[in-house]
Amino acid sequence: MLQAHLSQIPSPCFVLEEKLLRQNLAKLASVSAAAGVEIILALKGFSLYHVFPLVKQYLNGATASSLNEALLIEEYMHDKAHTYCPVYYPQHFDKLLPISKKITFNSLQQWELYKEKVNKAGVPAALRINPEYSEVSVEMYNPCVAGSRLGVRPEDLINGLPEGISGLHFHALCENNSFTLEKTLASVEEKYAEFLPQISWFNMGGGHLITHKDYDTQHLIHLLQSFQKRYPNIREIILEPGAAIAWQTGVLVTQVLDIVESKGIKVAMLDVSFAAHMPDTLEMPYQPYIRGAVFAASETHPFVYRMGGTTCLAGDFMGDYAFENSLQIGDKLILEDMMHYTMVKTTTFNGVPLPNIGLWQEENNTFKNWRTFGYESYKDRLG
Repeated sequence: MLQAHLSQIPSPCFVLEEKLLRQNLAKLASVSAAAGVEIILALKGFSLYHVFPLVKQYLNGATASSLNEALLIEEYMHDKAHTYCPVYYPQHFDKLLPISKKITFNSLQQWELYKEKVNKAGVPAALRINPEYSEVSVEMYNPCVAGSRLGVRPEDLINGLPEGISGLHFHALCENNSFTLEKTLASVEEKYAEFLPQISWFNMGGGHLITHKDYDTQHLIHLLQSFQKRYPNIREIILEPGAAIAWQTGVLVTQVLDIVESKGIKVAMLDVSFAAHMPDTLEMPYQPYIRGAVFAASETHPFVYRMGGTTCLAGDFMGDYAFENSLQIGDKLILEDMMHYTMVKTTTFNGVPLPNIGLWQEENNTFKNWRTFGYESYKDRLG
């Protein structure tokens, strides 16, 4: 749909497609109802607050990992946050607690520091545990590596669960399926067996890629129902996917500003930056899809280009891509699946402008521009 209407869209621009988001939310809501669990939005993956009212129609709330995220949930979702921070800022805690529905602590020391305030406020509290099992291959994204700072381990609980802790929380998945969750749960049940009968709620974190076309939702539903039968004391199970909410719901539109050639390699110089606007492509790393392009030259796609980002960083490029026709200065390209872990990570490195943010509206098939960033946005980050 967007391809035929690119003239309506400024470049660069993150474009959320309302219809696709609604489809994801409906799928998540159906799984939530069938499994008898809560599914909530993790803001660290997708924080586009303009659509929080829509998200609230389908899901059970949202999770925050900072005061700012919790405030965004309160303002635009009109709800309290499920809150977890690896470590809490002392100066923020008194503001964070009243707008938290539930709160999770990363260490016993943090719980001891804040338990009196939490108990007085009556906010249900949990400890994050480390399952000591993860199938995440990139260490940067794996919370179960040796020496991980995230979550307590079984040996930390030799004296039992602290009084006042009513829940447990783990997060060890990253764009994984239900079979990975099954093996992770098996590790949790083995290592934390004595504690599971003592809790009333359990947060299974994020990384559940439920909206992927190959995800086996029936297996997930059966897995969660079976877990509930084994632990009838756990009255509330929570999943907080980040990427799954916005998976394949929007794009990043970019324009070719120049084409340079070096040692026989043609580079299309774009008005976006992989380093500043799509950092996961370099951190993970992965090569994003470009609509109409493929990753290897062929008879049907003979024109090969590297995509060059707009910053001075030497490694700000991605490639190579093969196209049916030669690219021209002024052409607009569509980078696929750019809603999750993009806007939440963008920077203004080099002073490059942040992309616009807008919505492709379902009702009338038109574009609505929500935000354009200029000099003030850059300056405000620096002082």
